Amino acid sequence: MRPAHPLDAPVWQALTTRQAPLALGNDDARRIDPDYGLFAAVAAHDVRHHAALADLVARGETIGLFEPAPPATLPGFRSITTARCVQMVAADPPSPTTDAVPLGDADAAEMVALAELTRPGPFFRHTHRFGGFLGIRIDGRLAAMAGTRLALPGYREVSGVCTHPDFRGRGLAAGLIAAVAGAIHAAGDTPFLTSYADNPGAIALYRRLGFAPRRDLVFSLFERR
Repeated sequence: MRPAHPLDAPVWQALTTRQAPLALGNDDARRIDPDYGLFAAVAAHDVRHHAALADLVARGETIGLFEPAPPATLPGFRSITTARCVQMVAADPPSPTTDAVPLGDADAAEMVALAELTRPGPFFRHTHRFGGFLGIRIDGRLAAMAGTRLALPGYREVSGVCTHPDFRGRGLAAGLIAAVAGAIHAAGDTPFLTSYADNPGAIALYRRLGFAPRRDLVFSLFERR
C-alpha cells in the first residue's frame, strides 16, 4: 500500500514500521496483536490480500479497518458496522497544564473499566501498552485518561481519551490531550487523532486544542465467519 500521505493508511503504516513488533502477518496483510486491539490492514484490496487477511483471523473474531474507502465486503467476513470519522492533526499543540500521572499495568483493570463505561473506542487489556497513558485521579479514583495508540514515521496518535461521568465539566480531557500531544511533539513527532464525525462537541474541543481536520476516514468492523 503506497498512500499519497502516511496518514491516509495509518494502520498499515504503523504495523509495517514502528509498531511492526506488535503485528501478526506478512507483507500482504497484517493485524495488531488481539490483546492490543482489533486493527487490521492489507497492502492492497484484491483477492490475494483479502485471503491473506482472512488467514490471520479466527472464526468469530472481529477486526477493524481504518481507511479512506474500505471495501463494503470482505470474503470470509461479515460486515458489522461502519462509521465516518474525521482525522485531525496538530502542528503546534498547546502546552500541558494538568497534573497527570503515568498509568501502567497496575492500573489496567481500572482503565478497561473506564473505557467500557465511556466508550472512547476499542480498548483491550494491553491497549495501555501502545505507547504510554496518562491519568488523573481524584479521591483515589481514575477520573480521566488519555494516551497514545498508532505510531508511524513522523506521527503518533492521541487516543483513549475519556472522563468518568462523575468528573465531567472540569476540563480534565482537555488537559490530558494537551499533555499527551505536547509529549508527542517534544519527542519530534506530529500528534494526530480521530473523532467520530457525528461528535461535534469533541471536534470543537480538538479544534480549541490546536487540531485541524485533515481528511475523512471510515472505520469498519468485520467479523470472521
